Amino acid sequence: MFCLPTTATAPFCPSEVHNSVDLARTAPLWQRLLRVAGPGLLVAVGYMDPGNWATDIEAGSRYGMALLWVVLVSSLSAMLLQTLSLRLGLVARKDLARACRERYRPGVNRALWLMAELAIVACDVAEVLGTALALKLLFGLPLLVGIAITAFDTLLVLGLQGRGFRRVEAIVLALVVTIGVCFAVEIVLVGPDWSAVAHGFLPQASLMRDGHAVLLAIGILGATVMPHNLYLHSSIVQTRHVANDDDAKADAIRLSTVDTLVSLSLAFVINAAILILAASAFHAKGRGNVTEIQDAYHLLDPLVGGAFASVLFGIALLAAGQSSTFTGTIAGQVLMEGFLDLKIPCWQRRLVTRALALIPAFVGVWWLGDAGIGTLLVASQVVLSMQLPFAIWPLIRLTSDRSTMGRFAIGPVTKGAAWTLFVAISAANLWLLQDLVR
Repeated sequence: MFCLPTTATAPFCPSEVHNSVDLARTAPLWQRLLRVAGPGLLVAVGYMDPGNWATDIEAGSRYGMALLWVVLVSSLSAMLLQTLSLRLGLVARKDLARACRERYRPGVNRALWLMAELAIVACDVAEVLGTALALKLLFGLPLLVGIAITAFDTLLVLGLQGRGFRRVEAIVLALVVTIGVCFAVEIVLVGPDWSAVAHGFLPQASLMRDGHAVLLAIGILGATVMPHNLYLHSSIVQTRHVANDDDAKADAIRLSTVDTLVSLSLAFVINAAILILAASAFHAKGRGNVTEIQDAYHLLDPLVGGAFASVLFGIALLAAGQSSTFTGTIAGQVLMEGFLDLKIPCWQRRLVTRALALIPAFVGVWWLGDAGIGTLLVASQVVLSMQLPFAIWPLIRLTSDRSTMGRFAIGPVTKGAAWTLFVAISAANLWLLQDLVR
């Protein structure tokens, strides 16, 4: 089983050291997978946060199933990058942030740290807005009041202090299951055209000449492949103690890769379900202007035939906002300890991140009103996409380096796929920047 490296300030340190993956190689495969399972799930929750909802709902409402292939490609890209991240953590026994600090000059490291912190704040803005919106939809609270309430989620982190990393994984699993069940029921209620769903996974080049479609595609990519998750994953896989020999490392990589692929496949299914729900409930019925989550919530009542689907929608949104709270806190600590060699209590780290997120959330809602939630959420995901190349570059360089990875350095095919992804994301971001300054 996994154990988080024990430090005085680690928020979710386990109380005991479990058997290593190496010693468990004689156990049945399913037992070994259960011992390894967990980090992939914690990473996956970042791929189904409220920011994903905003981009997927607008994409489904405006373009029907036509952008489903973007969700698929983004998910496959995430799987590739996260497997590189776990490989670095298991083989080098260093997280990406610490490996960067040891490899690059201080100025470069400070820049990488700032980029990653910006990504965490952008993600937390989406969590704040999503949670506040869920509270408004379910309980009628004003949006600004809901935003203020999210400031107290630090108490959740304090409540888990010293409870063990497995406890956090179990809570996140429960939240993810809640999201999945809610959307499974809603998809059954809506009854999508499955032939149209299948067609949506085929890329449509003509759609890429639509500037807004490209913006949404980049937003989906930013919402799916999150930069700070690459730092996070390389750290939390080390909670599984692996013997220091090549056979044990190879076994751990295989098992952890299965954990990651299964978890991110679940995230893909949920993201695809959001888009399919919006396409079936709105686009197919001539409502192509549904771009706000709250509009989707209210419009589900008459379209589906009752308030049940809307309540499920609100519950799933609340679960999505809360599930990312834990991973954002851990990712922030990984960054500070890795880049700055600075250790602070988890509740202080959470307080700083949430305070930075509350400012743009308050200002944005005060300026744009409740109707601006969708715009703010999509903007936060575009910010994430802009930061992504700054995490991919060092990840590829480090996992390609034989002095760091030994025989576990990635091969030419994987390296080629990773660099192709880096170029594609960078080119899309440059296109977006050029379009914005026109």
